[in-house]
Amino acid sequence: MWVGTTGICIFPLGTFTLQGKRRNALFGEVFRGSGCYQFKREPSIDLLEAFVEHWKGITNYYIESTDENTPAKKTDIPWRLKQMLDILVYEEKQQAAAGETGPCLEYLLQHKILETLCTLGKAEYPPGMRQQVLQFFSKVLAQVQHPLLHYLNVHRPVQKLLRLGGTVPGSLTEKEEVQFTTVLCSKIQQDPALLTYILEGKKTIGRKASRETTACLREAASVRDKDRPHSKAPDSGTCGAWASNTQLPAETQEPDGAIGESSLITTLIGLCKSKKGRVALKARENLLLLVSVASQAAATYLVQSSPCCPAIVEHLCQLYQSLPSSLDPADIAALEGISWRLPSAPSDEASFPGREALAAFLGWFDYCDHLITEAHTVVSDALAKAVAEKLFVEILQPQLLHVSEQSVLTSTALLTVMLRQLRSPALLWEAVAFLLGMDQQPAAPEDSPRTLCAHLIRHCDHLSDEISIATLRLFEELLQKPHEQIVRSLILCYLEGRPYVARGSPEPESYEDTLDLEEDPYFTDSFLDSGFQPSAKPPPAPATNPDGKTAVTEIVNRVLSLSFLCLVPEEAKTSAFLEETGYDTYVHDAYGLFQECSSRVTPWGWPLAPPPLDPHEPEQPFFEGPFLQMLFDRMSRILEQPYSLNLQVTSVLSRLALFPHPLIHEYLLDPYTNLAPGCRSLFSVLVRVIGDLMQRIQRVPQFPGKLLLVRRQLMGQVPGEQLDHQTFLQGVVVLEEFCKELAAIAFVKFPPQSPHLHLSKPGEGHV
Repeated sequence: MWVGTTGICIFPLGTFTLQGKRRNALFGEVFRGSGCYQFKREPSIDLLEAFVEHWKGITNYYIESTDENTPAKKTDIPWRLKQMLDILVYEEKQQAAAGETGPCLEYLLQHKILETLCTLGKAEYPPGMRQQVLQFFSKVLAQVQHPLLHYLNVHRPVQKLLRLGGTVPGSLTEKEEVQFTTVLCSKIQQDPALLTYILEGKKTIGRKASRETTACLREAASVRDKDRPHSKAPDSGTCGAWASNTQLPAETQEPDGAIGESSLITTLIGLCKSKKGRVALKARENLLLLVSVASQAAATYLVQSSPCCPAIVEHLCQLYQSLPSSLDPADIAALEGISWRLPSAPSDEASFPGREALAAFLGWFDYCDHLITEAHTVVSDALAKAVAEKLFVEILQPQLLHVSEQSVLTSTALLTVMLRQLRSPALLWEAVAFLLGMDQQPAAPEDSPRTLCAHLIRHCDHLSDEISIATLRLFEELLQKPHEQIVRSLILCYLEGRPYVARGSPEPESYEDTLDLEEDPYFTDSFLDSGFQPSAKPPPAPATNPDGKTAVTEIVNRVLSLSFLCLVPEEAKTSAFLEETGYDTYVHDAYGLFQECSSRVTPWGWPLAPPPLDPHEPEQPFFEGPFLQMLFDRMSRILEQPYSLNLQVTSVLSRLALFPHPLIHEYLLDPYTNLAPGCRSLFSVLVRVIGDLMQRIQRVPQFPGKLLLVRRQLMGQVPGEQLDHQTFLQGVVVLEEFCKELAAIAFVKFPPQSPHLHLSKPGEGHV
């Protein structure tokens, strides 16, 4: 064997650094020959003797050393701990064939070496000792293959060591702490039964424990945080020369079913708050690993006997409450790209007051959502309920109902962003129940707002345009979520049974019986010749049946589109004066949105056609529901409302029109529905708006020129300047564009068997 001048030799036990006489005594006489160091053949070394020798070397340091300022890494303690680890690993390999526990491991357990090391780590003497202890614990648990955490003299010091860290942000041992928790969470993932040993000792040292085990527990030093609220009876014990007065663990005195504190959870939560990005990310990955245990029993224990869910949600609520009340809703809506893996906002975005706090909250909310998605069903449901109860109900709901407009505005914008990030089905269910309630009964027109949903709908028609816009955005985001109850509660429950259709006359068997293009007041030859198409490429010719009849499918499709296109009178249109009318863009966008919406609602099993109507059934009073009532009322005032508010109202209506439910389509997009007396539909509301428009045009001098100027201002082609009747003129532009958008939706949507569209990419610069 070769040995260098530093005294390092390669030995089966590992790499050893020896000093002076001790080196010669342990490993044989060294003599010089042929210009290099050589060994005589060494006798077999007793592993247990070497292991004990290194442990005594550590204990003797505390007896002989008088320098309290020397860091631990500059002593021989790290080296001796490394030798002890190497001996344990080597011994296990030698004992692998026999399948027995080696004497060194037995010595480690019987003499409570881990307990003693834990006490030394707590004392932080010499300085940096806690770091060395954490590294030793991590390596022993990771490299020794024999199951250790089942032993009382292992999992108890593990619990104590966990309590020493994770509570103080910016700790010098954060790196070692997160490595330690990584090993523990990996072990739990491999064997979920370990959860009860690591989280709380009560399950193994309760009433059924032997007297000997209980006596050892009382004798050992129990390291507790000073602020533990349920530490009760004081007790004292000794552990060599480094024992301290301690308190008896509360778990040993609590009756069965009592819930003790889980230090692994609190440590992980504390590490998740670290300012060091890698430490925080690794801690979150460890916590994710912990909650995704496959065992039903372990998941139940995690929920019922640990502060897992409360601790996670408590941090979420703390981050929310730390947000400044002066956050701008526009800044909240514009902050994107926040995820739990990258909680800080991209640096290229403009900074604003409260940005870091907002990014931290949204990052943790995204993490909670991811936890709920990946966790065991038991943990997932419990965590979702905790988020709903603590954040939604206890914090958000009072702010949404507050008299302060700023409070309502900020909380609504934050809730909208949370809905945008939300992906987990369990949390989505809780959010829908929170916003819309669990009552399945449709509201009556005379009902006063009792639920949160009713108040939010009223906020859409608020005196403050900002609150109205923010709440409409909230509902638009809600309508894009894959939950059938949203559409059913807001719309479908009021349309079921088709009470909006007039009774007394039989329904036509098909559209062929009623469509007469020459008599249609909204269908003119000029539009037939206008050549409107979804793309520059002509669509395929209508299919013909074997008997020569033209398929009614495409005819109906075009008639519905033209009905909306022809609503706005020619004198109120300005898109024809521009290079592009923008209709191609609407068709292209509508096609993509409709496909996306259809794929989202496919699992709900919606019918393809409305149910047949019994002509002899008496008419029932029809109420479109508070949500549609609000939208129709807003739409009827489109010529009087601000431009941004009109854009949001029409955006929500477009989202509704995209749903492929036959009742929604019939009520919102079919102008030929024979409405019952006193009923209104989207088309009838638009007709009344057009009537009002024709009267008001006469009172605006130079109307065509001003309208074209306003359109160009909105498109950014000319500088903006204040004009007379500007709100009215902007409303006319929005009305024209909205009718084109509805025409495009009807074109790509109806009927379900419509021919495929051949769409080209739209050009730039469309309205």
